[in-house]
Amino acid sequence: MIPACQIQAISKRSPSVAEGRARPGGPGARMRDVAQAAGVSLMTVSRALREPHKLSEETRKLVLDAIQKIGYVPNSIAANLASNRSTVVGQIVPSIQNSLYADTVKGTADVLRMAGLHLLIADSGYSLQEEEALIGALLSQRVCGLILHNTDHTPKALQMIERAGVPVIETGDIPRRPIDMVVSYSNAAAAKAMTLHLASRGYSRIGFVSLETRNNRRSRERQRGYLAALKALGRPKDPLLIMEVPSGLAAGAHAMVDMVNRAPDVDAIFFAGDVLAIGALFEAQRRGWKVPERIAIAGFDDLDILQHTVPTLTCLRLPRLAIGRRSAEALLERLRGEGDSVRLDLGFEVIQREST
Repeated sequence: MIPACQIQAISKRSPSVAEGRARPGGPGARMRDVAQAAGVSLMTVSRALREPHKLSEETRKLVLDAIQKIGYVPNSIAANLASNRSTVVGQIVPSIQNSLYADTVKGTADVLRMAGLHLLIADSGYSLQEEEALIGALLSQRVCGLILHNTDHTPKALQMIERAGVPVIETGDIPRRPIDMVVSYSNAAAAKAMTLHLASRGYSRIGFVSLETRNNRRSRERQRGYLAALKALGRPKDPLLIMEVPSGLAAGAHAMVDMVNRAPDVDAIFFAGDVLAIGALFEAQRRGWKVPERIAIAGFDDLDILQHTVPTLTCLRLPRLAIGRRSAEALLERLRGEGDSVRLDLGFEVIQREST
């Protein structure tokens, strides 16, 4: 959790929304000042603020540097924010230690910086109670919007969000009844697709290993997708082929060995997390088990290291950077008074590699 004093300090440094500009930029900072400082046209600045994904990285950086230099906040955003709101957006992720969330945070921050807004990141530690406390802390600092990775929330958290009336975007899954807006992918659809892919590769006894499902909606949805694939294939559910484990490399290693011991005919294991899959691969190599000849291994996330393991690991690729960018864009549209509620499924991709 980020201490309340740190949240307060960041909010106090934030510019006044009612002024429509940042104090360091001097009086009357305007879009044409940004264009002049960046050496680009007004249209380019406008596009950078509204549709940054349509510009090159170099052009976006030119505009961003100019915005930061003169402290410009777009009038359309300033005018549509209540005068007692900060220019800070709060984003809560399950763990700042988990590199999976880095791309999403980067995508969010890049777009918000273009609009003169600030991003405050908090770590819920995979705890709904901690998320509830963080939501309360962020709302007490008058954030102008929330981006939440979780799609499960405590009743008290939901009540606080409803009372605050700020725009909210959920990014961890596609829930049936979102709080407000959703920009994500379907965990169930992704897990089903990977299981069907493994079956198409000729594997008949496919195991599934995930984090604990009790307090983790993403894990529940991934397990649901796995079971849906088995049903579509006409294969029965086998409890021996389903495991829930803690996070970490060691957990993946132990899970693979335990599953092979209790179901010796298992020929592929789908790990609903890359760290688990990597741990299993390392353990297979330590024991001299050939992958995929003895056991095939697949992951879920496409960490960079998966392209460099021996063998390279099959996985699901998720649009994490795009999720961050599109989330920020949807939030900005709402703040401008332009956007309707967004429900955006950005999909996923099955990446076939040597491990299967």
